[in-house]
This record gives sequence, C-alpha cells and structure tokens, in this order.
Amino acid sequence: MVDWAVQFYCAVQFYCAGRLIDPRQAGILSLASSGDINTATPSVAQSAEGKFVDMFGVPLRWMASAPGRVNVIGEHTDYNEGFVLPIAIDRQTVVAAAPLDKQSRIEIVSTETGSARWGVDEPIEELPKWARYIAGVIHLCRDAGLDVPGISMLVESTVPTGGGLSSSAALEVATATLVEEITGQQLDPVKKAKLCQQAEHRFAGVPCGIMDQFISVMGRASTALLLDCQTLATEFVSLDDSSIAFMIANTMVSHALGDSAYADRRRECGEAARALGIQSLRHANPADLPTIGQSCGETTQRRARHVVMENARTTEAATAMNRRDWPRVGNLMSASHVSLRDDYEVSCSELDLMVDLTRRLGGTDVYGSRMTGGGFGGCAISLVKRSSSEDLARSIAAAYAKETSITPEIFVVLPSDGCRPLTTNNQSNLSETGDKS
Repeated sequence: MVDWAVQFYCAVQFYCAGRLIDPRQAGILSLASSGDINTATPSVAQSAEGKFVDMFGVPLRWMASAPGRVNVIGEHTDYNEGFVLPIAIDRQTVVAAAPLDKQSRIEIVSTETGSARWGVDEPIEELPKWARYIAGVIHLCRDAGLDVPGISMLVESTVPTGGGLSSSAALEVATATLVEEITGQQLDPVKKAKLCQQAEHRFAGVPCGIMDQFISVMGRASTALLLDCQTLATEFVSLDDSSIAFMIANTMVSHALGDSAYADRRRECGEAARALGIQSLRHANPADLPTIGQSCGETTQRRARHVVMENARTTEAATAMNRRDWPRVGNLMSASHVSLRDDYEVSCSELDLMVDLTRRLGGTDVYGSRMTGGGFGGCAISLVKRSSSEDLARSIAAAYAKETSITPEIFVVLPSDGCRPLTTNNQSNLSETGDKS
C-alpha cells in the first residue's frame, strides 16, 4: 500500500473513528480454536484484527500483547540499582502481523503515529523514533537467533503515550512476544526484558532502567512486584483487596524521557556514587549524604538523598501492603512525591496541582498520591477507596480543567498479567501467505 494511502487511512480510520478504551468496558475473550485470538481485552484485540485486515488486505496470522505499567513507589531508583514496586495495568499494546515472505521487509502501521518500512537486513537508524522501538527489538531478536522474516505489522494501544505509563516498554515487549509467536522460539523471561531494555538504549537513545520491561514481562494480576534492580530478585506482593483502587490521573502534559533533564539526573547520581567509591547509590545510606555534599555540592546531595530515602520507602511500602496497611502505604507515596518535587526536581506545576487536588478533594477517601514515571509531566497515581473513586475522579477532573484549561484523563487501573501471545498457532511456515500488499 502506497504511503499516501497509509496516511489517509490512519487519518480517517484511526484519528477520527478510533478512541481510547474505557477500562470499565474491558473483559476477557477466550476462543479455543487453533490460530484464533486466545486471551485479550476484546475491544483492543478485535479492533486491531479488523484494522489489520482493512489495512493490509490479508488475514492476520499472529498477535501478541503487553501491558503498560504504573509504579506505585520507587521512582528513579531502578537505574541506581535500587528497589521499585510497579504493577502491570489493564491497558495494553497489541501487535498483529502476517507474513511478507516474498519481500524481505517489515511494514508497520501504528494507529497513533503513522507508518514505516525497512528491509530486515537494512540499518534502522534513519527510521522515525517510534518505529525504532519496534525495529530495535526485532534486530536484537535476530541477533539472538530468532530469525524474523518479512512481515506486515499493525500496532494498537490503549496505553497513553507520554504519560509515564511506559507505552514504550509495552510496545517493545509486545513486539518481542510477537517474534516468539512467529518463530516458535521462547526467550527466557529475564533475557527478554533485558533485550527490550537494550533495544531502547541502543536504538531509541533512552537510557532507561530495567523496571518497565521487567514488569511488562513478569506482571501478575492482583499483585505488585517488588523488584531488586541490582540482583533482579522479585517478590510478588498481594493487592487482592476490593476496598482499594489505584487511580491514574493523566495531566495531559507530555514529557520526553530522552531529554537532557533525565540524563542530568543519571549523571548526578553517578557522580554521587563515585564520590563514595561505590558502584551505585543502592549501596549508600543517609550517613553518606554529608560526604556527597562536600564532594559534589548541595544539588547532587539532594539527588542522592531522594534515591537513598526512596529505596527505604519502597521496601517499607511492600511490607505495609502485605499487612494491608493502606494508610501507611499512602503516607509513603505522598512522601515520595515531596522528595521527587523538592530533592530530585522532576515534577512540574501540573503534576503538583493534580496531587494537591486529589488529596484536598478526596479527604479521607485518599490514602496517598504522587507523580509516577520519569516526570516532567505525565501521570499521578493515587491510592484511594474504591467506593468513592468515580465521584472523586469527576471532581478532580473538573477542578484541574478549571485551573489549567486542560481536560485530564482519569481512570482506575487493575493490577494485571504481563505479556502474552494472543494466537495459539506457532507455525513458522510462511509459504502459505504471500505478499499481497
């Protein structure tokens, strides 16, 4: 399909007719016949299948999904080899594909960002950045022995982009899971997460930690994951309590993880660790902070203080979750926001306003609230009483819009499973379907 047709299709079909899926409409689809969709949010998977057929004119052969994530607490600790406590969420990225075996190329259409194509053996550095997330994963999978052929591929997602819910990791992990389906070969889960992380480092230029890819691979329903980012040891923490909910409030102010501020924070943390003669701030403690200040200055000391205290808050939050001590979890979340705002300086006025409105309007129905993700915009996460979440969301949205003239997106997320194939047929014989595009 020629480029102008792709662009026209995306504009008409996706931007006008497409819409984000209300999580309250989400459910589980289970079809048993070989090659059919196996498990997915039906509106996302079925929509992707229909658009794929319309776009490429052939039946889809493979499909996979991976969730976004929200980090309950433990921010900017992952690349400091510390502790994080994320959940996989019930918003996901779905990728659908069919063979293009007569043409050794890959063609992608994203329902949000457009189209791209390249030969499977060609350099990918000149592709648009969004496409390099996909192409980088495919490239590294081929290096690992998963010989990906030419394919047509469509991407559809309900994970907000630029909101700090890790739409990039969802895309990477969904792509790797699709490659597993296509080749019939399985990657070790930890190696799979690391491969996706390396794709983001090398091909998208974002020096992210391991948390996002790890939880997108490893997530489990009704649990949070306490991850030690140094050893990759994990502990699943139960969230099986129907009285609480995690409410996500998207400020609709986009941030870019690859910008200079993120790189500056990583550099400052490295300086602090070197001043102490340690590998990372994971090994620092509060008594070390004056030494950092003397060697590197007050700003670097504050960056290190956030990391040191955030690690302690994160492990304590996991313990409090196991006790179902929601007020304590909430207090730790709120303290995390203050630290991110004042010591790490990665919040912004819109995030601060969202957190303030949530606590002020929610009163005793809100246990705690904080910014989540890389910062400089994006989302806030709040631990709230489930029974009041809908009324609270409406009140916060109205107040935020009045203050900023921006309409936010506010929704409740459920801790959900990680990545999964959505087809049951792992055949890799591509001779049945030729290039019909």
